[in-house]
Amino acid sequence: MALEQLQRTNRIIRQVTYFVGMVCVAMLLSVGGISVSFAQSGFENPGTRGVGGGGLVPVDDQVDGGTISIGSTAQVVVLFRNESGSPVNMGAINLYPSSNATASVTMNQCGQEPLAGGADCAIAVSVKGLQAGPWRVAMLMRHDGRSRLVSAVLSGVVESSADGANQVISDLEAVPAALEYGSLSASRAQLKSVTLRNITSNPIKILDIFLKAEPSAGLSYETDCEILKAGEACVVATKWSPQQKGPASGVLVIKHDGPTGVATVDINGEYTPEASAEADIFPDAVPGKGLMISSLSEIDFGSDIDTISAITTSLVNSGDADLTIDDITLSGSENGLSIETAGCGNGTVLEPLDACPLTLSWAPVRAGALLDDVKIKHSGARGVLVIPVRGAAVSAVSKDSQSIILNTATVIDSSSPGFSLDRSDETSEETPPKAGARTNYDLEAAPSEPLMVNKAKVFDGYSITSLAADRAIITSPRGSRVIFNKEPLTIAGVSWVPYIQYGGVEFHSGADKVLMLFDRSLSSFNPSSAQSKSGDTAGASSE
Repeated sequence: MALEQLQRTNRIIRQVTYFVGMVCVAMLLSVGGISVSFAQSGFENPGTRGVGGGGLVPVDDQVDGGTISIGSTAQVVVLFRNESGSPVNMGAINLYPSSNATASVTMNQCGQEPLAGGADCAIAVSVKGLQAGPWRVAMLMRHDGRSRLVSAVLSGVVESSADGANQVISDLEAVPAALEYGSLSASRAQLKSVTLRNITSNPIKILDIFLKAEPSAGLSYETDCEILKAGEACVVATKWSPQQKGPASGVLVIKHDGPTGVATVDINGEYTPEASAEADIFPDAVPGKGLMISSLSEIDFGSDIDTISAITTSLVNSGDADLTIDDITLSGSENGLSIETAGCGNGTVLEPLDACPLTLSWAPVRAGALLDDVKIKHSGARGVLVIPVRGAAVSAVSKDSQSIILNTATVIDSSSPGFSLDRSDETSEETPPKAGARTNYDLEAAPSEPLMVNKAKVFDGYSITSLAADRAIITSPRGSRVIFNKEPLTIAGVSWVPYIQYGGVEFHSGADKVLMLFDRSLSSFNPSSAQSKSGDTAGASSE
């Protein structure tokens, strides 16, 4: 028994001595800087214990981002290392920037695939300076390692502007930062746009947009900006309608729920109109409107006018829409100028490229220059066309010897009793018509068609040079002839019956009547002789 007890005591002493020795060796190795690896238990998770037991850690938990200018952006790279013995999968990344900077992740290499043990990965963070001063961004990243969460801190300084002003850059970026319309000489409205972009990693809600400017500046805007997600943009359209000469300025203010709360855009422009120039007679074409032009930019009757003259110009719609003539008038009066009713008139509608004739007739009432204008109001571009009318007369045209149309019809045919082919009253020779030419007297050319004879123009150029109780002498450019009361005669191919009256001769042709006046101021006619037979004259004119 004593021997067995002694042996048991010796075994205990040896075990204690061995244990103490091993502890001493471990302590010596630890003091010497030598790490010791211990065997893992078969009941432990191999990924929960590694060298040092740290898992995923930042290579540098305090990253120096350096200096950033206001409004500029810097890219800062953060490195992470897997110090565990098994791969680690990365999760969500959250950034918490200071109020004078914004931050967003631009590259995540760690999230592409599981990070093997002992490997490194990189994450790039974009930092933009908003206001001068120190900036700081805290980064938190989740993973499936033992610690489950890893963090790093980025820091630096936001530099002020070159002039030392403490500028503030909103986290709602405006492009352009200042809107310049420049110097304008035209008074037409100018449009420009401002793009608002959310440069943060969080949504921003636009609370209000308004324009601070004087009413006389002529500035306005339109927009539909409401909520901008990270990186999204919207447009604010601004319009400047110059109202007065000189500079115009305003500030577009955008209120939002971002960190800075407000963004501004300065708007500037200057209106310097050119000196007014003389307007052209024809304006420039305007899309969607008619444009009236004339074949004559000036109606000139010429000089040395002593007879009734007429000039016709074509009014043409050269625009791309219908045009309506509202009114045609003359600027002057009592100068013998008149507008013919045939052709262009009030209410005439001209389609694109259509035209109508405008005829002006001038019977000078005195010697001298004619200075007048014809005004045409219409629905096209500019709304009015003014054509100068010029001329010079050497003598007045007496209206006392003119022919007055009492009643006339313009169409007669070969079977009409008032029609004749007798041209014996025309004493002068005329140039014969060309072969094949159609005349009013050519019945063989088209015997079945009625001949068009304008009786109103038959007596053009005729005048009475002498008037008695029962006879008169009429003169035409081709000669003179004596006519007798109630004796039929032919003038210009039309049969007439003259009735001599006190003031002239009234010619009848069927239902047509034309009165040719006699200017008594130029004759030595004795009115007493005419009065002795006034009863006969009155009876003849009533037939």
